[in-house]
Amino acid sequence: AEARNMESLEKQLICPICLEMFTKPVVILPCQHNLCRKCANDVFQASNPLWQSRGSSAVPSGGRFRCPSCRHEVVLDRHGVYGLQRNLLVENIIDIYKQESARPLHAKAEQHLMCEEHEDERINIYCLRCEAPTCSLCKVFGAHKDCEVAPLPAVYQRQKSELSDGIAMLVAGNDRIQAIITQMEEICHTIEENSRRQKQHLGLRFDSLYSILEERKKELLQSIAREQEAKVQLVRGLIRQYGDHLEASSKLVESAIQAMEEPQMAVYLQLLGVFLPCRITDMSKVSMSSRPEPGYENMDHFSINVDYVAEMLRTIEFQTGA
Repeated sequence: AEARNMESLEKQLICPICLEMFTKPVVILPCQHNLCRKCANDVFQASNPLWQSRGSSAVPSGGRFRCPSCRHEVVLDRHGVYGLQRNLLVENIIDIYKQESARPLHAKAEQHLMCEEHEDERINIYCLRCEAPTCSLCKVFGAHKDCEVAPLPAVYQRQKSELSDGIAMLVAGNDRIQAIITQMEEICHTIEENSRRQKQHLGLRFDSLYSILEERKKELLQSIAREQEAKVQLVRGLIRQYGDHLEASSKLVESAIQAMEEPQMAVYLQLLGVFLPCRITDMSKVSMSSRPEPGYENMDHFSINVDYVAEMLRTIEFQTGA
């Protein structure tokens, strides 16, 4: 149980970059995750290749990188990772853990990895050709006697170092990819904003065309209305003139008919003086020349041809090189 507890504690003290137990000093990120200062500096340098080192004579500018545990963006000032706060609590826990790990219980736990072929032999070497850990007897008498081998701790340290470097490269690569994604998201936002502005500008230009068409339509309608009014007034004036003449002629006819019905000759001749034949003749010879000319009512001269304008509107395109 104690071994399991120590193993569980060790997992909590592993750096996500080097996969080793945290080495002093341990820095705490704003997201509350921990890194070895060296690992934090490696990730920071990989994400900010142009950042000037701490020993440079020039004043270095700040930079940023992403936490390898949660991808939270860490923004640093001009001091770089040296401006991050140390996690003294974790460092103290590591010291206590190392002291407890030195106890015999831990040593016995390390000795349980024994060779399957030679049960009394501890696995202590690594076969480079087969890429498998083995024991000394397997190298001398067993399956790996013709293979090249190396001490297990040396291979362990080398491969762990290579893996740590690979993780750092992947983390740095992920940060660069994230930066590219962020940049492309900003490009998308800019495209949307520019499109919205151009749509608004295009709408205003077409609204201007609509206004011109409406204004011109109003002017042309007014021209038709003015000629309509003038022609109708002229014709209605002639109607009134002929109506007055018709009314006077009708009254004269009525009076003449009444005179024709008079039986007494003296009275008839007296009335006839009122309706002299010359007056009747003049009334019957009314002039019919004051009439509109044929086709006077025609308004076809107000027709317009907008085919060429419509064709021109259909050819509206965006300006190239604008």
